[in-house]
Amino acid sequence: MAVLETIRVKFGILITVLIAVALLSFIIDPNTLQSVSSSMSSKYDVGEIDGKSISYVDFQSDVEKFTTINEIITGSSVKSEQQQNAIREEAWGDLVNKYLFIRNAEKAGIHVGEEEMLSLISGDMISPVFSQNPAFCDEQGNFSKEALVEFINYINTDQTGRLKLYWDYLQNMAKTNQYYAKYNSLFSQSNYTAPFMLTEKIAENNNTFDVEFVMVPFGYAKDSTIVVSDSEIKKYYEDHKKFFKQNASRDIEYVVFEVEPSAEDIAAANQALVEVYDEFVSAENMRGFLLANSDRKYEDRWYKAGELNSVSRAVNDFAFTDGAEVSEVISDGNTFYAVRVMEEAMVPDSVFVRHILLQGENEAKADSLLGVVNSRNFSTLAEQYSADQNTSVVERGDIGWMTQNYMIPGFESVVTATLNRPYIIDTQYGKHIVEVTRKSQPIAKKKVAILEKGTVPSKETVNSYYTKANTFATKAVGKYENFQNAVKEEGVYAHPVNKMLESSDRLGAIDGTKEVTRWAFEAKVGNVSNIITINNEYFIVAALKGIHEDGYAPVKEVSSRIKDILYREKLAEKKVAEASEKIAGKGSMEAVAEALGTTVSTKEGVAFSSLTSQGLDPKFIGAASVAEEGRICGPVAGNIGVYVYKVTGRDTGSFYTEDDAKARSAQEAQYMLQSLVYTMMNDAEVKDNRARFY
Repeated sequence: MAVLETIRVKFGILITVLIAVALLSFIIDPNTLQSVSSSMSSKYDVGEIDGKSISYVDFQSDVEKFTTINEIITGSSVKSEQQQNAIREEAWGDLVNKYLFIRNAEKAGIHVGEEEMLSLISGDMISPVFSQNPAFCDEQGNFSKEALVEFINYINTDQTGRLKLYWDYLQNMAKTNQYYAKYNSLFSQSNYTAPFMLTEKIAENNNTFDVEFVMVPFGYAKDSTIVVSDSEIKKYYEDHKKFFKQNASRDIEYVVFEVEPSAEDIAAANQALVEVYDEFVSAENMRGFLLANSDRKYEDRWYKAGELNSVSRAVNDFAFTDGAEVSEVISDGNTFYAVRVMEEAMVPDSVFVRHILLQGENEAKADSLLGVVNSRNFSTLAEQYSADQNTSVVERGDIGWMTQNYMIPGFESVVTATLNRPYIIDTQYGKHIVEVTRKSQPIAKKKVAILEKGTVPSKETVNSYYTKANTFATKAVGKYENFQNAVKEEGVYAHPVNKMLESSDRLGAIDGTKEVTRWAFEAKVGNVSNIITINNEYFIVAALKGIHEDGYAPVKEVSSRIKDILYREKLAEKKVAEASEKIAGKGSMEAVAEALGTTVSTKEGVAFSSLTSQGLDPKFIGAASVAEEGRICGPVAGNIGVYVYKVTGRDTGSFYTEDDAKARSAQEAQYMLQSLVYTMMNDAEVKDNRARFY
């Protein structure tokens, strides 16, 4: 009974918890428990910054915030993969600033208070975040406090909350920039170069020397008498462990089955173009026709000779050398084209444009305004007319030089407009009275319509390649040994990839292989994947050969590298000893060269850190730069051999000035500033696991 009482007292709480968990398992769905467990696991964190875990949910919330801000700034919700990556980088950088940089800055005694923020927004030290923002500038591009106040007042009327989000973003950016400015200033001002150090640096770079030397190369043949022990390797590893830090990576082999069009597919593409060729020749609505029948839409653009080479050299050659209006069917690889020249003209590359913009109800007055505008008083009349007619001119003046690549949507006609003849353009922004005042020299250009049909593998073709991949995958399933046997049996090539990072999204020339990377980082050594399909163009089967964990590479992984380093050190010691013995008592460089079985070389005007030293062994230059003039020195081991040398003369120039030394110091300081955050991240052991999710 006493024992039972002891168990009841000491383990009563534990038993109660176990019973509660058992009861919960009947009440709560197992999937819910798994979800809760997952959310608590670091596996589902996108990273860790100075001890602060960043969950995927929280990070994605930040990404959505910065996505909205990007939409406000650009006015577009369309984002490419590159833009999405940039948004995620900005979101991550904001977290690094918040949880690492600003905290370190504050530890250094740097603060940005409320009064300072007020001054940055509307006081005596306006932040560039506001002063260079077009939303807060007048028509001349100057910062306007009135525009800023008007924006702030408008925030409360915005029911969407987007303007409030943007305003908070601007304030945070201004505050963060101020922290950086102060920290960089503190860092720069503390980076002091004493006068004697500056003088020494100038002297070092102005002193040159002439030298005679002989070199005995180490050679490539292995010296069997040199032995590197395991204990020596281990000691070197422990002494230099910081140099063997690594990111998590994987070693894989993969076989790829690339889907290529069959002869039948190529013939079908050709036939598809032939069937609509006659309609292409006579089409009046070319834009609509190509939209319905071509892989390439119509571009209302003036091309000059050579520009269509980016489509096909054969297409360009026809458009600018053949002279005919419509081409026959052009075959270029697996793509087929027909070309029709729509227009020809002498067109400039660029034009200088000015305009008057009317919006809303004032657009109706554009015709009357055009009637009084002329090239001599374009802007003056606009101002006078708007006053007389009670018409609000939204904007007027020079737009500047415009090209087909840098063009306001709707302004395309300006490239062929007559000089100094105003006319009306209707765009999404309103009605513009437009005038071209200057243009570059016109050259021959053409508008060209291109009917294009690329060959797409048929369903049957795709299935045939999938069958091949499936045959291989079936034989390779289970383990790496099966994978190797399948490679031999099927006569395919296994591509090796060593130390593939978790962020990898490319295998060889194949983009978008993130699924292969994810599989590799979840698999165990020896596992073979199922078929992984990439854009329905590639079928990949991969095998995991090795795992390299995040942290320090184990000694067995780097032992061969260390062994080579120690071998070369021992070889250098041996070569130095052998050379010392051979040249003992030799009084001239010629005698030294004869003893070592080589010849004497000379080099003039060698400087310790000048470009003239390129091509010489750095270790040899360092030793010779401080050697006594006229005395045979060495042997000394360099990177590629053993040197014996004699400095024959020195000279002091003045080509390296104080300004050069100061500029060099400034470059070094700038480099250190650029490395600040990176150094902080290394010191805080920041973990970036975003590659697992994106």
